[in-house]
Amino acid sequence: MTADFLVIGAGIAGLSFALRAAAHGSVTVVTKGEAIQSNTARAQGGIATVLPRELRDPGDSVDRHVADTLDAGAGLCHEDAVRTILAEGAATIDELIAFGVEFDRENGQYALGREGGHSNRRVLHCRDTTGLRIANALLASVRSNPAITLREHHFAIDLVTTGELGAVTEDRVLGAYVLDSHTGEVRIARSDRVILAAGGCGKVYLYTTNPDSATGDGVAMAWRAGATIANMEFVQFHPTCFYNPAAVGPEARSFLVSEAVRGEGGVLVNHLGEEFTRKYDSRGSLAPRDIVARAIDLEIKRTGKPCVYLDVTHKPKGFMAERFPYIYKTLNNFGFDCESEPIPVVPAAHYQCGGVQTDVFGKTTIRGLFAVGEVACTGLHGANRLASNSLLEGYVIARRAVDEMLRLYPPGKPTPPAPPIPEWEHGDTTPPDELVNIYHNWDELRRLMWDYVSIVRTDNRLRRAATRLRNLRKEVREFYWGHRVNPDILELRNLVATASLIVDCAILRKESRGIHYTLDYPESQERYRADTIVRRF
Repeated sequence: MTADFLVIGAGIAGLSFALRAAAHGSVTVVTKGEAIQSNTARAQGGIATVLPRELRDPGDSVDRHVADTLDAGAGLCHEDAVRTILAEGAATIDELIAFGVEFDRENGQYALGREGGHSNRRVLHCRDTTGLRIANALLASVRSNPAITLREHHFAIDLVTTGELGAVTEDRVLGAYVLDSHTGEVRIARSDRVILAAGGCGKVYLYTTNPDSATGDGVAMAWRAGATIANMEFVQFHPTCFYNPAAVGPEARSFLVSEAVRGEGGVLVNHLGEEFTRKYDSRGSLAPRDIVARAIDLEIKRTGKPCVYLDVTHKPKGFMAERFPYIYKTLNNFGFDCESEPIPVVPAAHYQCGGVQTDVFGKTTIRGLFAVGEVACTGLHGANRLASNSLLEGYVIARRAVDEMLRLYPPGKPTPPAPPIPEWEHGDTTPPDELVNIYHNWDELRRLMWDYVSIVRTDNRLRRAATRLRNLRKEVREFYWGHRVNPDILELRNLVATASLIVDCAILRKESRGIHYTLDYPESQERYRADTIVRRF
């Protein structure tokens, strides 16, 4: 597999990059499952942007959007990155519409929603399946583009760089080893321009809103290749994941009730029907996510109850079915009528705010390697992501990454000689004989992360997590080198690496800031107002 551009991942960032790059050369997109199985497709709320003056909420502006983002980010946002990305919002909406995305309108105007941390209505949406509509529109364009080869069920194992092959000059990317999950064959995907768009890492936690594919693959690959990683301690927990022990199946355990429900008047209450969030922040249920998630966690611990409730019973009959049809229908399928009783909810791991460190062009510290979307850390989110900024970031950085790649590494331009990439060798490895070992380690990993490294942390819990992860890394390394690779082994390997990065970064931050909250250092400190940077040497 040889292409001018190699894209790893098929969410909004990877697909939009592929479509733009296809005008300048051949593109191969690899994704480890079905292309539609991405965090993008799960995004319910929408995409936040400030439209031209005649279309926006009165009084709104890009400056107000910037201010809200900086406030949510708790002092760690890079203001230059924030302004750059948010300023390109209106152009992004125009391009998505050109791809066939139809955002909701009322009386000829865009129907703008509001979510936690936003001072104005500025979230464009397609009812409550915005991400799915965007993903389907981009996928349709990708499938019909002759310059793009989409390879589903192809798992990127590791990046190939000149450094990994022993070169002593500047480290640059040469491609990746990729597993065909159907045949078990490991192939070389060759390209001097690689874009990591592999999404986040929610599956390192026991409870998450993410799909099963969110196993931190991109961050783990970049880490092993020697790229700089930043701010992995900041994993955002969404405040309102559906909680119902009677509901069965993975969807029931990870079903997200969009923050937009609170933007339309939904109120968080405890088991007594008391609105408790205003005890923690004057914005109540519409405070930024880190504040609301901690408030719920504290309320659950204070009352001893297993959940809190999102109350929309005061809304007119039929409102939920009209405004949030997917949420309404899914809850009904679980035997739950949200119009007559409050929705039981708990926080769950949702979004990776840190990742592979990049600039506003997606450029990493390895020549030719770019990262876009949730896998990357551009400086937009800081210590806590503002709701509905992520789809915008993925699209904007993908567009800028194409332009920067063409400027630095135009197709056809001669590149320095590189060592040949050796074929993958299975060696004396054998097929995995006891998958129970993988599943046991997976379950142990997710539970220890939930118990020790979730919404509220302590030094003692983090040390316990670090000790156990060292043992898990050793066990997984032996399993990886002793058996033929398959998707289960590769995901576990990446989960352990990503979880270790989260814990290592959390140990380094001796303060509470944004979504990193520790009982040992409950206040923010100015001397820690900087990114947490780690790199494998």
